Amino acid sequence: MTNEIMTVAQVAEYLQLSEMTTYKLVQENKIPAFKIGRHWRVKKEDLNEFIERLKNGERI
Repeated sequence: MTNEIMTVAQVAEYLQLSEMTTYKLVQENKIPAFKIGRHWRVKKEDLNEFIERLKNGERI
């Protein structure tokens, strides 16, 4: 399912990062995300594109 929406905790687990680091990357717009109320959400498709950019040498 490409339109899957992930929480910051799920993104942190997926990337094997701490939730704090993941929140920081989201808040600095380094990981594409959006807010629903007070909660951040990330489209898995956007996250996979972010990972591909990192694999191609882009720095965060």
